[in-house]
Amino acid sequence: MKKRLAKIFKAPWYFVTFAAYPVLALLSYNILEVRYTSGIRPLVISVAAAAVFFLLLRLIYRSWHRAAFATAVLTVLFFTYGHAYDLISEKWEVPHLTAWILGAWLVLSALALAWAGRRKTRFKKAAVGLNIVSLGLVLVALIQVIWWSVPQRTGSPVDDYAPVQALNIPAGQTLPDIYYIIPDSYGRSDLLLQAFKYDNSAFILRLREMGFYVASCSQSNYNRTDVSMASSLNMDYLQNLDDDFQPGNIGRGTLWASISQSTVRYELESVGYKTVAFASGFAWSEITDADVYLAPSSVWSEMTGFETLLIRTTPARHFKDLGWINLDQIDGQRYRERTRLILNSMDELAHMPGPKFVFIHIISPHPLFVFGPDGSLTDPVAFLDENRRYTADSYTLGYLNQAEYINSQLEMALSTLLRESSTPPVIILQGDHAPWMQTGAGKFKILNAYYLPGHNNLLYPTVSPVNTFRLVLDAYLGADYPLLNDTSYYSPVPNICEFQETPNPCLNP
Repeated sequence: MKKRLAKIFKAPWYFVTFAAYPVLALLSYNILEVRYTSGIRPLVISVAAAAVFFLLLRLIYRSWHRAAFATAVLTVLFFTYGHAYDLISEKWEVPHLTAWILGAWLVLSALALAWAGRRKTRFKKAAVGLNIVSLGLVLVALIQVIWWSVPQRTGSPVDDYAPVQALNIPAGQTLPDIYYIIPDSYGRSDLLLQAFKYDNSAFILRLREMGFYVASCSQSNYNRTDVSMASSLNMDYLQNLDDDFQPGNIGRGTLWASISQSTVRYELESVGYKTVAFASGFAWSEITDADVYLAPSSVWSEMTGFETLLIRTTPARHFKDLGWINLDQIDGQRYRERTRLILNSMDELAHMPGPKFVFIHIISPHPLFVFGPDGSLTDPVAFLDENRRYTADSYTLGYLNQAEYINSQLEMALSTLLRESSTPPVIILQGDHAPWMQTGAGKFKILNAYYLPGHNNLLYPTVSPVNTFRLVLDAYLGADYPLLNDTSYYSPVPNICEFQETPNPCLNP
């Protein structure tokens, strides 16, 4: 066995692990933002490309070991290019930086090829060490990917102090489907009028005509998506849910697990609900272990967001400058695919056997700005300045474009759900926080609309997300959750647990 193992490690296969490592390392670093499936295609391409180079160099050098060494060095240079480029450009202003770095990498590549062909240099003895080092790097990255990708179902909410009750459903009651729809950054009508001079009253009127209660003074409980979402799905303020949510803690592992393994999900599944969820493009808001999880294909599709990120680590990033590829357009297309998948699934959802809890996080009107007001395609980079930042004017234009588009699409989607559902559904249409570039209470003013058949009378103008499912579970599932005070807390970055209370002007005129 030892001899066989020694023979394996003496073979020059480390070029394969060196080709796999950059993909796996980037994937492990971003695994809470993307799914592991995003790495399958680039991993296969990277290893296959390395194998082709290895065979070609074997023909040139007539040596397996020289070919392996040259392939490994070229691979490392290829995947470190972008990191070096970004590091230098952030620290110094270098004229003609692209030409300098490309020239330097070409020289280094030529030196590596020449060194590999140098007859006095022997690479056979280096194979064992390079195999071990590269395999170790791959295993570390792979373990991290697997650890964060395997669903960590515990059978109960993640948070230690999550409020859980034994539900007491009235006999003979048909349980309604529950739709929780979160259009990201959707602001309250008065805020849109004040900040953007945009009159959203027609959309609000249409919601009310459908039977929705629109809370006219609602604020989100937090100013960040993940913090706000974790609170609403666990029906309490984060400060009360877990010891991890205390000042000084900047980690987000528990926070993001609180979204997928929430009190609401646990309570509903315990009485027979199945969970339905969609891809959002942000792994921490994707409940991939839901009973039904819907997402555009990441393998048989156009380039994914992860692949564009990987390209930016290589010299291929300059293909954009040459007009060969447009990475921003590729990212934008993925946004469009996810949004359209959600909006086109309403009829299917309405006829899907229930009861079901449908969790929908729509990344709109939040950037990227990829839709015009009529649904036409827009170039997301057109809204960015030379520093790739939004100005107040460009953000306003992009935001209002998508607000108009999403309004029209939501009207049709909600009409479909109400018309096609066999039992009147519960629908919550709720922003997670206000649009960007607001100050004070303006960061929290959100659209908050409820369709609670027979129970709209329970609602009030300042109702906030933390009380949303307390009301729903009490009204339909026999729970007895008391309402909490509707409070807003500013959560700064990176110290997201240093919560600062922000008064609601409606409560404190």
